[in-house]
Amino acid sequence: MASDFKTAQPLEFYKQFLIENIRPDGRGLMEFRKTLLNVDSINTANGSALVRLGHTMVVCGIKAELSEPSPEEIDKGFIVPNVELPPLCSPEFRPGPPSEKAQVLSQFVADTIKNCGLITLEDLCIEPKKLCWVLYADIICLSHDGNLIDAVLTALYTALKHTKLPVVAINEETGLVERKDESFKLKLSNTPVSTTIAIFDDSLLLVDPTHEEEELSSGTITIVIGKYEQLCSVYKPGGYPISEESLKKCIQAALDRSEEIDNLLYAIEESVER
Repeated sequence: MASDFKTAQPLEFYKQFLIENIRPDGRGLMEFRKTLLNVDSINTANGSALVRLGHTMVVCGIKAELSEPSPEEIDKGFIVPNVELPPLCSPEFRPGPPSEKAQVLSQFVADTIKNCGLITLEDLCIEPKKLCWVLYADIICLSHDGNLIDAVLTALYTALKHTKLPVVAINEETGLVERKDESFKLKLSNTPVSTTIAIFDDSLLLVDPTHEEEELSSGTITIVIGKYEQLCSVYKPGGYPISEESLKKCIQAALDRSEEIDNLLYAIEESVER
């Protein structure tokens, strides 16, 4: 029976599908799962977004707090991303300190923010040496079925895109911080969209892998594309080597995905403004 074959030899079971250019879930090799986005779902946050890729679901909330700039960078604010992978999202994770995977994801998000120049930190400074904004980006996985990187980065970017901060100033007479009734939206300097591809061998590439596909693959590669088709980063944590030709295929898939996500976000903004 097919189920027995899958249990006994899962990799061979998958390859029987892949050589026919189809996956067990019915998708083509370079076909993404349906992507769903929802914004402003957390009322207590300054900005929020929920992203669903198939059965993978991630929510991001942005909380803004006031602080003093650091002595080394007196005219800049901060953004602090933190990815949580609680036991409720997958039996793979346990209660307690952040898992290694959660720490790796948090670092990847922090590096992407810095490398692509997502936010101009000077824009978060209210008054040099005295007052700035600290943005805490809490990203929580609600359901894990593979491709957490893409879901996490899309949730972060979407949440930041819909973040509003109150207008704040320091009263020159009293020295106290005053918040006004008006607010403003964050100004983002880039539009990073990641595409993760599982590598089964150099000729078998699967975009948007499920958790099972990630486990069976010999490695993954993540391409981050910014605005104007800028190549922001290529992240490949070990695994099977990839040829130049396959890398070009991965980059093209990332370019197509970037356009698709941009169109999806544009449609959301249009519906929010109505």
